[in-house]
Amino acid sequence: MTATTSPLLGPIHALLAEKGYVVSEPAPDTLTIREVESGVTTRAVLQGDILFLSLVCTVAPKAAITPAIMATMLAADNGISTSYFQLYDAGSGKVAVTLNNFCKLEDGGPEDEDEVLACVHFLLVDVMTARKVLSTLNS
Repeated sequence: MTATTSPLLGPIHALLAEKGYVVSEPAPDTLTIREVESGVTTRAVLQGDILFLSLVCTVAPKAAITPAIMATMLAADNGISTSYFQLYDAGSGKVAVTLNNFCKLEDGGPEDEDEVLACVHFLLVDVMTARKVLSTLNS
């Protein structure tokens, strides 16, 4: 574990570890969170009072990101209720497709704990559907 920059990060780390996640701090204000049963790993970055969570669903050739798959990713009825997709250049003609979520923290109290746990949970639930949505992409 490295030193945390924000005083909020330590309690978030402890909360997630207490709930059974494997948590590490690879950089200041950054957590890596692994759900033990599925092995799904999420990256969390704390900027001010916003905790941003992201995980890579797949890396695919840029050409595989067609208008049809984009329409499915953006559709309101795609089954992904609380998270959103983003695309990042992964180099070598590939794109990383990420699923993202965030929560605003208040004072580190019980409401924040509920927000953090819900945000992580919703992202992990949504990734299962996201993988189905993206299953037609060639890796």
